[in-house]
Amino acid sequence: MKHCQVLILHGWGSSSQKWQEVKEILEKEGISIFVPDLPGFGENPMPKESWSVDDYVEWVRNFADKNIVGTFFILGHSFGGRVAIKFAVRYPEKLDGLILAGVPALKTKANPKEFTAKVLAKLSRKFFFLPLLPWYPLLRRLFYKYILRKTDYLYLGGVMKETFIKVIEEDLSIYLPQIRTKTLILWGDKDDFVPFSIAHLIKEKILNSELTVFPNVKHGPHREIPEELAKTILKWLVK
Repeated sequence: MKHCQVLILHGWGSSSQKWQEVKEILEKEGISIFVPDLPGFGENPMPKESWSVDDYVEWVRNFADKNIVGTFFILGHSFGGRVAIKFAVRYPEKLDGLILAGVPALKTKANPKEFTAKVLAKLSRKFFFLPLLPWYPLLRRLFYKYILRKTDYLYLGGVMKETFIKVIEEDLSIYLPQIRTKTLILWGDKDDFVPFSIAHLIKEKILNSELTVFPNVKHGPHREIPEELAKTILKWLVK
């Protein structure tokens, strides 16, 4: 088997640092790992203008052209998986395979809890905005953090807030059937960010794919079970 190279794309609000343990484990097995900070995260400055998934795809292409010789595997976690999906469709000739972990690739109907949260959010904006409540900013942050848990959006500034909206508004389901490269789907069955059911929907739409489920793992297997995750990835890479 030829030498393996893997490009890892981290999730929203994350960075290359969060993948260092997995990187080190795989490198000990002779795998070349590339884990860049995507623009706007870690040590990489944010874009001057708001970006879409397509903009990140082109940035990844440029990074790969400059740093990776030959074909490679691409692993995308969460937001990074959205970028990886479109990359796989646009540049299949560059890939040996695709790995998707906890990727919010499809839009789903809001469940009752989410619907209630949205209604409460609208009411809270009206209520907290009253001029007699000077503590509005604090109440708003507490409401989002502990009730809606949408701190990713709340604490974003200008360009990244607009980028976030562009990214989450795009439904990638139409691209999944277009993926021809072999694909490994990794998911924690206790994922509290992207519903576990999405994993099965992605598998149904990508023809040459297989699904590995991690019991009692949430949205961050690279932090919760780095050794098991690396072992699973390695086993698939050498098939």
